[in-house]
Amino acid sequence: MRLNLYDTDRNTAAVKHIDMTLTDNGVWRASVPENLTGKFYTFNVRHDGKWLAETPGVWAKAAGTNGQRAAIIDFAATNPEGWADDHGPRIDNITDAVIYEMHHRDYSMHPNSGIVNKGKFLALTEQDTRTLAGSPTGIAHLKDLGVTHVHILPSYDYNSVDESQLPSNNYNWGYDPYNYNTPEGSYSTNPADPTARVREMKQMVKALHDVGIGVVMDVVYNHTSQNDDSNFSLTAPGYYYRHRADGSYSDASGCGNETASERQQMRNFIVNSVVNWVKEYHIDGFRFDLMAIHDIETMNQVAAALKEVNPSIFVYGEGWTAGDSPLPAKDRALKENVSAMPQVAVFSDDIRDAVKGHYSNAEDRGFATGKPGNEETVKIGIVASTAHPQVDYSKGNNSKFAYATAPTQIINYVSCHDDLTLTDKLAKSMPGSTEADRQRAARLAQTIVFTSQGTPFMFAGEEVFRDKKGVHNSYKSPDSINAIDWTLLEKNADQNEYYRQLIRLRKSHPAFRMTTADAIARNLVFDKVDAPNLISYSLKNNANGDPEKEIKVIFNGSDKDAVVKIPKGIWRVIARDGRLNADGLTDADGKPMEIKGGKVTVEPTSALILFRK
Repeated sequence: MRLNLYDTDRNTAAVKHIDMTLTDNGVWRASVPENLTGKFYTFNVRHDGKWLAETPGVWAKAAGTNGQRAAIIDFAATNPEGWADDHGPRIDNITDAVIYEMHHRDYSMHPNSGIVNKGKFLALTEQDTRTLAGSPTGIAHLKDLGVTHVHILPSYDYNSVDESQLPSNNYNWGYDPYNYNTPEGSYSTNPADPTARVREMKQMVKALHDVGIGVVMDVVYNHTSQNDDSNFSLTAPGYYYRHRADGSYSDASGCGNETASERQQMRNFIVNSVVNWVKEYHIDGFRFDLMAIHDIETMNQVAAALKEVNPSIFVYGEGWTAGDSPLPAKDRALKENVSAMPQVAVFSDDIRDAVKGHYSNAEDRGFATGKPGNEETVKIGIVASTAHPQVDYSKGNNSKFAYATAPTQIINYVSCHDDLTLTDKLAKSMPGSTEADRQRAARLAQTIVFTSQGTPFMFAGEEVFRDKKGVHNSYKSPDSINAIDWTLLEKNADQNEYYRQLIRLRKSHPAFRMTTADAIARNLVFDKVDAPNLISYSLKNNANGDPEKEIKVIFNGSDKDAVVKIPKGIWRVIARDGRLNADGLTDADGKPMEIKGGKVTVEPTSALILFRK
C-alpha cells in the first residue's frame, strides 16, 4: 500500500508518496511527523502485481470536490456554538415519533420558499422563512406542522452530481454511494472546502434540534455506485461484495452489485459508520435502504450499538430486496423476519397498498378510494401486523401471518419518495374526480395511517397536496418536477390544517401508540360490520394510559353514506365528514359537537372519530 499526500483537493500532483508498512493483524501504517491539517490524501493498493487506481479509502470522513481525495481537518473546529449540549428529542419508543421524509432540494428550491440557501444544508437553519403571502416555510413549517423527526434522503457523499459544476443544477436522490462517512458536497456552500460540508451539516442538525425535531439519516450500505472502481474494490478487491458462482457481481439491489454484510469487515464497517454519524453529527435515527440485502445479525448489531450511544435512536428500513441474493432468505433482514430483530422496524407495504391501491399499478384503487376487498389488510395495518384475535391473516393481500411481535417494529405509510406521490396516485386512480374529492381521499388515507398502531411516516409536501406531475420515478428529474410549490400552502390551507390536527391528535393520545402486541389485542376491539369499505373499532380501557376511556374510530372508504351502530352515551366528535380537530369539532354556534349513540351516519370517504364522555 502507498499513501499519497496533496496540497489541494484536485488537479494537482502529489507532494509526497509514502510506502506503507504491514504491521500486526494485517494493518498497514504510515507515519508523517508534521501537522497535516488542511492537506489531502489518497491510497494505492498493489494487487496481483499491479497498482490499482487511487482511492480516498473507505473511511474518509472529510473530502474535497467530488470526494476524490480525503481531507485532513480539525473536526472540533467544525462544531457549531453549543454543540456540546446539543441533542435531539428524547422519546421512549419509536411509536412516539412522527416521521416526515424530505429531500434537501425538494424542500427549499421553489422560488416561493422564502429560503436563501436553496438546496443546501443551511436551508434548514434559516428561521421564520415565509411564502410571499406570509405562510411559514422551512424549519418554521416543520415546527408548525408538529412532526417529531425529519427523514432526509441520502446526505452522505454520493456519485451522480458533479460538485465542480453546481450551476448546472444536476438533481439526484443520492442512492448511489461514493464516500459513506462524508457529507455530500453539493448540499454545502463550498464543495471544495472539506470543513464547510461538515460544519454546515452540523448546523442543520443543531437548528432542527433547537426546535425539538430529530434527524433521521437515509443510508444505503447495500450497494455502491461503482463496481471494480468503487472505494471498497480499490481497498480490498472482491472482499466487500457478494458474487455469483461465475464470479460476477450478484445484484439484489438492482444497481449492479450488493455488499456482503455477513463478512466481518463489512459488518464492522456498517456498525462503525452509523455510530460515527451519531457521535460526530448527532443523528437521531437511520432508515436502511433495501435493508433485506443485509443479514439479520448485522442489523441487530447496528441497533444494539446505536442504543448504547443514545437510547432514543431508532432504526427502520425496507424489508425487501430488489432482486435475488446469494444470502439465504432465512438470514435476510426481511419484513417477514422482523420478529428476529426486536429493535428494528420495517415499512408496512400491507397498509400502503390496501389503503391507496397497489404501488406499481397507477390505476388500482384501495380502501380509501372505494375498492372493496381490502378491509382485512387494512386491519392488519391497524394492528401493526401483530397477532390479533379478530384479524384473519389468511385474507391479507401482501402477508399471510402476523410477522411483527410488537407495533414498534412497523412503519405505516401510504407514500414516500418512491413511486407516485399520493396526489398523483389519486389523480390516476380516480379519473373524473374533482380535486376536492381527491383531497378528501388523501385525508382518509392519512387518518388511517396516523391512527393505526405502529409509527406514522409521511412524505414531504403531502400536507399541501404536492404532486410530481405524474412522474413515477423522479430520482433524477429536474427541480421543476421535484420541488415543492409552497404557494400550495395558501391554496390548500385546509388540507395542511387537517394534517396538523391529525398529528396533534396522535401526539395527544397514547392509545394510538401502544407498544406491545398484548396491549393491542386487549384494548383494540373491532366492531362487526357487514358493508364493504367500512371498518369500525374501539380503543378501550384508557389504552396505554390514554386520558380517554374509549375512542371510537370508523373509516368509510365508499362513495356513499354508511350507517353504523354506536353504543348509547354521549360521544364528543373529533373527526367527521372530512374535518378534524384534536380538541373536538364545534357546531355553527361554537358549541362542542356531540353524538348520543345509536345509528350514526358516516359520510362518504371520511373518518368518524369519537371520544366517549
